[in-house]
Amino acid sequence: MNPKLLIRFLLLVFILSSLKSTGQDAVEKVAGIPVNYNEALVKPYTLPDPLALANGNKVRDTDTWYSTRRPEIIRLFEEHQFGKAPNRKEVSFKVFDSGTAAFNNQAIRKQVTLYFTKDTSDHKADLLIYLPANSKGPVPLLLNISFVPNAVTVDDPGVRKGMMWGRDGKRVPIPDGMSFGRMDAQKFIAAGFGFATIYYGDIEPDFAKGISYGIRGYHLKKDQSYLAPDEWGAIAAWAWGLSCAMDYLETDSDIDSKKVALFGISRLGKTVLWAGAHDQRFGMVIASCSGEGGAALSRREYGETIKHMTDSTRYFYQFCGNRALYGDDPGQSPVDAHMLIALMAPRPLLLQTGTSDKWSDPKGEFLSAVAAEPVYELLGKKGLETKTMPASNVPILHDLGYYMHEGGHGTVPEDYNIFLKFMKMHFSATE
Repeated sequence: MNPKLLIRFLLLVFILSSLKSTGQDAVEKVAGIPVNYNEALVKPYTLPDPLALANGNKVRDTDTWYSTRRPEIIRLFEEHQFGKAPNRKEVSFKVFDSGTAAFNNQAIRKQVTLYFTKDTSDHKADLLIYLPANSKGPVPLLLNISFVPNAVTVDDPGVRKGMMWGRDGKRVPIPDGMSFGRMDAQKFIAAGFGFATIYYGDIEPDFAKGISYGIRGYHLKKDQSYLAPDEWGAIAAWAWGLSCAMDYLETDSDIDSKKVALFGISRLGKTVLWAGAHDQRFGMVIASCSGEGGAALSRREYGETIKHMTDSTRYFYQFCGNRALYGDDPGQSPVDAHMLIALMAPRPLLLQTGTSDKWSDPKGEFLSAVAAEPVYELLGKKGLETKTMPASNVPILHDLGYYMHEGGHGTVPEDYNIFLKFMKMHFSATE
């Protein structure tokens, strides 16, 4: 794909996504499936009890949660939503930038290649890391999973130029002048935190035929032409890649690997929720507008639904095949979003949404956090402690947090102030 056409395509995708998220009456169907933006049309639903064991008994102590109920819920999400992922025994690393001054000597830059297979010629990703130059010891860190390569995410000429995927199944050079997806890494560095980022396309391309080029295709068995219905979708693959990044972070003595916060937006918000739920080494998750398949309750059937996501023309490949079984009746699924949130307990979790992002259902995310609160309480932590949805720009920042900016899908610059406040509450950073 021509690089200029690629950037126009990416911008068009996200503009259309933003239009859908406004909830205007003109958006009545997606993939031919009706979209509900009317609270009066939300049908009554009953959520599975996250503290009810498969045998019907109630979880009443932390030992039972960790030894029995939590593993039960993990297995349910693996089988019915995200799919089972393989182990990471072939993963290795190569540090090719071990420490270079960056951002006017305010930071030290590191760059590491993660090799996902024994054959290091393919299936690899660059992990870009910045640490405060004046840090006196291991620092907490925000790990971002990005829609764009590292050289676009951060404005730093010293970052190795990567490639990005076009939907024709070809990697192309980064278009000149591209700035979509850029983050202000220096804001976190100035507050005493490290910042790291990885491009999701280096783990698995984000389109239906991406399995032919990504890590899932590598792990297909010899007699398989496609994955089994309970094997990993693309979201699980991206989460798997984040765990590979953590495998490296645990080896870096300059990083406090027990204080790594994951951050992702939209489908990557879903990704960081699953990564944090599945891999308890991550100390925090900040999920932006994760919506259906993330923090929003599927049973509400408001905005995007399971049926929209798993339609053959849309994002079925992001989930395991079994997920589509619940498109016509989400109430039949043994899991819902509040159980995914509960899997993060007792670790801090912040859900960030936008007032007009009805497609991602901000209210559904709030109600999901309310329903997960009993698990946080069982483990001695504070949930939202309210059933009244807060107004925009009024954050609830406990161990479980919720914040809704005035606006649509994704993040705005002011959101990062809330993220930093939440990180400072739970992670001590050298200032």
